[in-house]
Amino acid sequence: MTSPPRTGPAPADPAPGRRVPLHTQEFASDPHAAYDRMRAEFGPLVPVELAPGVPATLVIGYAQALRILNDPQRFPADPRVWQRDVPDDCPVKPMMEWRPNALRSAGEEHHRYRAANTAGLDRVNQHQLRATVEQVAAETIGAFSPTGRADLLTQYAWPIAFRVLNEMLGCPPEIGRRVAEGMAAIFEGVDAAAGNVMLGQALRDLTSSKRAAPGADITSWLIGHPAALTDEEMDHQLVTLYGAGIEPTTNLITNTLRLLLTDDRFSGDLHAGSLSVRDALDELLFTDPPMASYCVSYPPRAVDVEGVVLPAHQPVVICMSAANNDPSIVGPPSRRVGNRAHLAWSNGPHACPAKSHAYLIAETALVHLVDALPEMDLAVPAEELAWRPGPWHRALAALPVTFPPVPDSSSAPDPSSARETSSAPDRPAPDPSATAPPASQS
Repeated sequence: MTSPPRTGPAPADPAPGRRVPLHTQEFASDPHAAYDRMRAEFGPLVPVELAPGVPATLVIGYAQALRILNDPQRFPADPRVWQRDVPDDCPVKPMMEWRPNALRSAGEEHHRYRAANTAGLDRVNQHQLRATVEQVAAETIGAFSPTGRADLLTQYAWPIAFRVLNEMLGCPPEIGRRVAEGMAAIFEGVDAAAGNVMLGQALRDLTSSKRAAPGADITSWLIGHPAALTDEEMDHQLVTLYGAGIEPTTNLITNTLRLLLTDDRFSGDLHAGSLSVRDALDELLFTDPPMASYCVSYPPRAVDVEGVVLPAHQPVVICMSAANNDPSIVGPPSRRVGNRAHLAWSNGPHACPAKSHAYLIAETALVHLVDALPEMDLAVPAEELAWRPGPWHRALAALPVTFPPVPDSSSAPDPSSARETSSAPDRPAPDPSATAPPASQS
């Protein structure tokens, strides 16, 4: 009989050697084994290191995560006190520092920003969004299907996430290319300072163009919202939307494709099998969500949680992946089919406001690819697939596949269509040391 995980006190400030580093390749290669070790040694609240010299508490218990996510008074998302002593070159600071947006604010500020974002997202026509994804998927598959091989991360999931988000935001091609190049420079570690300047100017140009000529898009709806967002505030809403819309969606599509190709319950689906793409998505969101840990809060004073003292102003990070797999709630795999009680979209006042959009984009992209290329197989053994290190994401470095070549039968895009705005530059090869863009929780 397995003994229950310990829940007793852990030191509020343990020796550095006792903190579990989340930034190593070893952790990225097998995080679930690490979660098991954490649970056995520390219980549901674990002293970790997000980057060298950056301490935090990782919440890996489902019940504890729910309580913290729904307690914004004791666990607000405002990091301004924490970041005072954090150097600018800290690798996780861009993901955690204060910004005038819903993700990094509390109280009335949070309500104002979230109301504007939710109102804009709610106006997106879901039927039109599905049609956009289907068209982008067809064009993207047509570009590589004659070759018989592809990296589905860089050649499929990334272009779909980028192009569809540009369409939702009403971003024209020239600005979209600068956004992509700027974000790549920042998050892939290539001339980040210049990338930050490029990104900021591109977003300011997007806002300026929409103030002059509003359209039926999220950027225009944000500008027209009663919150009366300033240009600076618009910059940060758009940064969050791009960060949330590209990297996590890319990883959701890619990681679910990996599951479809490697798990016998789902791989049969590609070759006349059993469980559906939607089942695979639900399983992935439960067992291995694309944002494994995030939802960071910063207690303004020391907090006792089940006998564990969490220091004031030290980050508290929710591990959605470990909480979803908490032995106290996990049953057999069959119970997870159709089960959406996971925390992949967070919970409480900062729950993701775009989860229906992300789910629709991923499901549509997956179904379209499986229908178009039903005889796909991994081009390498599954155990050779590499995972990118970092404390936040669950992200493959590549997903190479082979399939019987298929001639490109897709039609050329209609030049008068808004789809023309969706031209996507190539995604740079992921830098193993890079962190993911901001998560979707806000």
